[in-house]
Amino acid sequence: MKRFSFLAVTALLFSLAASAQVAPRRHDQARIRQGVRSGQLTRAEAVRVEAKQAQAAQARQGARADGIVTPDERKVVRREERQADRALYRQKHDGQTRIVR
Repeated sequence: MKRFSFLAVTALLFSLAASAQVAPRRHDQARIRQGVRSGQLTRAEAVRVEAKQAQAAQARQGARADGIVTPDERKVVRREERQADRALYRQKHDGQTRIVR
């Protein structure tokens, strides 16, 4: 019984540590909404940026699928997230604006 509880706790802690290393990016959706509201993002730009965000989320989900996030998977997820963040920043600061009414 003692061994089972030790293994269960160890497995739980390991899975929590693995999932914590690839955390979801909740604030990005708010950044996109704010950009559309302020006119910094056109609707087409918002669609493209959301597609990049979805691609990063898909990479994150794929890395977590087997329960263990390897260092190589972590690199892929972080690269996807950085690319999505850069795309959002570039679109918000590219000078194209939408007239806000």
